[in-house]
Amino acid sequence: MTPEQLITLDSYIRENRSFAVFRIPGEAKQTPRFMMQSGEDLQLIYSIADLNGLSGYIIAPFHISKTCPAVLIRPDIQEIGYTIHPEHSLPADKEKQKAQYSLSRNEYNRIFALFTQALKRKELTKLVLSRPKSIERPETFSPARAFFAACENYTRSYVYLIHTPQTGAWLGSTPELLLGGEGTNWYTVALAGTVRTDGDRLPEEWNHKNREEQQIVASYITEQLSTLNIQPGKKGPYPVKAAHLAHLKTDFEFTLADTNQLGSLLQLLHPTPAIAGIPKKKAVEFILSHEGYDRSYYSGFLGVLNPEQKSELYVNLRCMQIGEQMLTLYAGSGLLENSSADEEWQETEDKLQTMLRLIDN
Repeated sequence: MTPEQLITLDSYIRENRSFAVFRIPGEAKQTPRFMMQSGEDLQLIYSIADLNGLSGYIIAPFHISKTCPAVLIRPDIQEIGYTIHPEHSLPADKEKQKAQYSLSRNEYNRIFALFTQALKRKELTKLVLSRPKSIERPETFSPARAFFAACENYTRSYVYLIHTPQTGAWLGSTPELLLGGEGTNWYTVALAGTVRTDGDRLPEEWNHKNREEQQIVASYITEQLSTLNIQPGKKGPYPVKAAHLAHLKTDFEFTLADTNQLGSLLQLLHPTPAIAGIPKKKAVEFILSHEGYDRSYYSGFLGVLNPEQKSELYVNLRCMQIGEQMLTLYAGSGLLENSSADEEWQETEDKLQTMLRLIDN
């Protein structure tokens, strides 16, 4: 290994480098993949469809805007089994970060009421309400250490640490695939419904609300693919574990003749009802107008995009934004007209634990 490769990931963040290090679900914790673009000319994307024919590591926001574009890292340095040395970590740099805040329970209840009122009026079928939680960054916090702790503890999830000058640094452990495949064989999933679990035992019974949430996402994916005359094979729903939570999952497999149109397919799928709501356009508009903060890259998507080889892109859930003096964590839950504020708040509390458990590592 060259001297440059021995520089820690924390140092790459300090130096404002553009990189992604990630571990695929099910792979050994010792084999993360590393990609870095040494030049500064990152490609900024202002429409998901513009990803057609492009390759690289993509980081896309919940909602693309002039101030929050998708960012494509075109790596000229790549490693598998990349080794770093967290004990050499340097003090936190003064990362630029938009001001964030923690939503109080009273404010959450107020916004929850706005969302459920719209659902009860039948303006929408489902909405996803999310919230940020900002905490002071400990002096000893190391993004590199937290990344490897996530690899150790969250083997069923896609674990990543990314940084670009445009996005800042983000760390996450997400269970939700948005799109994957190579050649003509492609796949996606519907993942919705959440319950806490103890140990490895998966719940056998799911209530009506969780099953309805999952069915909404599965139906949406089926309908979106049908606009391209795609009739996918389906498996599920079945329960899966993600950290200390369980979800309902349906797998979709399908054939894709033209892999140079992946951007158009991603534009059809993103954002799914699992992170926005249904109908999609109206749900996104409602969230942007009423949620009360900028999600930025939370609930966007990220991963390797390569129409010539293999692509795997994941929804950016269970994540944190690593800032100058603060760490901002994000979590959300799907609302139906009969949702309970107490239950949905608790679901977000449970989801926040995925990142909170890494902070003291």
